[in-house]
Amino acid sequence: VQLQASGGGLVQAGGSLRLSCAASGRTFSSYAMGWFRQAPGKVREFVAAISRRGGSTSYADSTKGRFTISRDNAKITVYLQMTSLKPEDTAVYYCAADRDTGWGLKIRTDGYDYWGQGTQVTVSS
Repeated sequence: VQLQASGGGLVQAGGSLRLSCAASGRTFSSYAMGWFRQAPGKVREFVAAISRRGGSTSYADSTKGRFTISRDNAKITVYLQMTSLKPEDTAVYYCAADRDTGWGLKIRTDGYDYWGQGTQVTVSS
């Protein structure tokens, strides 16, 4: 599966953005999906994940209550709605697909098989 992330940009602290990740292929609904982010000089970190049909979600403590992950399998797209953004949310955001969903939602980068190219989110103070 190929993934294309979009929707990043520059926003003031307290603002909102919605990221999208469009997938190719007919097997999108068989993948769990995740969002990760990587700030300059830092390791890539988990943001959120969603199960194949969207019934289960998982969030990093730093994003819980502010970010919402969702998916539309008919549109083969996963979303990340981000609200109450903070300067520390500034990073390149990546979407990823996990084809081995038998072990639940994963928060490690090595649990995902396919990655999008990333979209930059910059939050100004």
